[in-house]
Amino acid sequence: MRTRRRFQQTLSLQDRLASFAREASDSASKLPPGPDREALLKKARQATTAAQLDGWIAGSDQQQLPREVSSLVPPRSQR
Repeated sequence: MRTRRRFQQTLSLQDRLASFAREASDSASKLPPGPDREALLKKARQATTAAQLDGWIAGSDQQQLPREVSSLVPPRSQR
C-alpha cells in the first residue's frame, strides 16, 4: 500500500489565497486585454472571495455569516 506524502503548511489558507490573488492580479496587469487576462482576473477575484469566506468561517459565529454560507458550515461542535 502506498503511503501518503504529508507535510505541514507553513502559511495559513487565507495567506496562501491572498498571495495567489496578488500574483494573479499582477500577472494579469502585464497582459494585454483579452480572454487570458480576464481568466486571471477572475481567478484572483475567486481567491479573494475564498480568503474572505475562510476568515468568516474561522473567526465568526455562524449567526454572523451570510445566510448562503451559514447553511454550508457545520456547527462548531461538529468541526
